[in-house]
Amino acid sequence: MPHTELTVGDLIDLLSACDRGAPVRQAMNPFFPMAHRVERVVQATDETGLPVVYLAEGRDADTQLGHLPPEVAVELAWQSPVQAPPRRPRRSAGGK
Repeated sequence: MPHTELTVGDLIDLLSACDRGAPVRQAMNPFFPMAHRVERVVQATDETGLPVVYLAEGRDADTQLGHLPPEVAVELAWQSPVQAPPRRPRRSAGGK
């Protein structure tokens, strides 16, 4: 099955529905999902000479922001939804 890549036009279309003042972050590593701050956008050419755009994280120590929020990992299908176990009735002080 051929893999289609997101284009700059696709990204612009997706971002146009978002709050323009919201920070941009990258969700990385589906097996240990983390959030990273995006610092730069770089256009280059790939090994075949075609244009490609990279979203790059910064070099500062605080670029990795921590664990990805669980709801984002679920939305990306990187994790399954987790439900809290059902609550059991509490026992009274008398042991009944």
